[in-house]
Amino acid sequence: MVPDDGSGTGDRGGAGAEATGDGAVLLDELQAAIGRYVVLPSEEALTAVTLWVAASHIQPALQHAPRLAVVGPTKGCGKSRVLDVLHETVAQPMMTVNTSPAVVFRVIGKNPPTLLVDEADTIFGPKAGEKEDLRGLLNAGHQRNRPAWRISGPEHKPTAFPTFAMAALAGIGDLPDTIMDRAVVLRMQKRKPGERITPFRSRYSLPELHAVRDRLAAWLTPLRGTAAGLVPKMPVEDRAADTWEPLVIVADLAGGHWPTSARAACLAMTRHEAVQDEQTTLKTRLLRDVRRIFEQEGNKEALRSQDLLAALLADAESPWPDYGTKGLTAFHLSALLRDFGIRPANYRFEQGRQAKAYARNQFLDAWARYCPDPAQPAPAAGHESTPVRPAQGKLPVPPTGSLPVGPPGGTVGPKPAR
Repeated sequence: MVPDDGSGTGDRGGAGAEATGDGAVLLDELQAAIGRYVVLPSEEALTAVTLWVAASHIQPALQHAPRLAVVGPTKGCGKSRVLDVLHETVAQPMMTVNTSPAVVFRVIGKNPPTLLVDEADTIFGPKAGEKEDLRGLLNAGHQRNRPAWRISGPEHKPTAFPTFAMAALAGIGDLPDTIMDRAVVLRMQKRKPGERITPFRSRYSLPELHAVRDRLAAWLTPLRGTAAGLVPKMPVEDRAADTWEPLVIVADLAGGHWPTSARAACLAMTRHEAVQDEQTTLKTRLLRDVRRIFEQEGNKEALRSQDLLAALLADAESPWPDYGTKGLTAFHLSALLRDFGIRPANYRFEQGRQAKAYARNQFLDAWARYCPDPAQPAPAAGHESTPVRPAQGKLPVPPTGSLPVGPPGGTVGPKPAR
């Protein structure tokens, strides 16, 4: 559902169009204003921030409140400046550095503010302690109707406090996985010598940004009812779709190039985060390395445990030579693979020799779930697609007494968390 004329004004009579301007043009102006004050890591990131700001103005109509994780490896990457710009453009901003959970519980209501949390790494760091309530609030508040219950008042009555609110969090290093999984992630970097921005000065920056903010509110506030009924086609699934849907809704309301740009940004940024997760998740890294070793060995039916272990340790740039106190051992290897339902067993090799080994067919399900072949094309943006099951060919069956094809009772590996 998109306004028929594609203008995004929400006024079929035309009077609103004259007052607020074309939605696509307004988003272009907001994008240009943000780009003047901060250097974002990519054009897709700039598109995402622009849409996130606009989505805050239809927050009461949304079912999910996407987080914006503004992270960088060091100080001086522009994280706080992003929050400065957001503060002047989002709906009902609430900037905080070191607030208490009790305050946040009480300011979130039916018409919640847009939370802007600077120095978020201090909330989730090793000394966070009492801030675990705030972490739980930020997790729960990603979805509507997830209240936090507390004993409140002199009569000590159980009270439900709303948690639903959009939030931008800036900090050094990655935020907890539970936050990052619910966020549009901006991985900020220091500016290069040739990259120039406009200094952020209240004297002339605020009037410009406030003018754009007020026009956003005038355009989007009447469209909240329309936005609540939109079910846009998403290029991603599950929690990523929940997080990006409000941004795509705004893009569809605006029309012009924005629906295409929003979905392209969604695909690019979620794929980038998927790569980041693969590189930083040890067990996924192990699955990828084992697949590479099997490919190098001609995809044999099985590899001796000692041979697989030696091949893993031979890669000096991998984490395996430094794993534990003496490097990866057979025990460690078995423990890391156990959650995927993969275990070594006796296998009879050539000339009747028997040894502990890992069968390749035990890995197939885990590879498909956690590190699918990157060569497989992704579905085109904006089009629905039906997953195609791989051909059910017969897996090689080892001789009697060797490794089983898979665990009894069904599918290998745990269900992926949403």
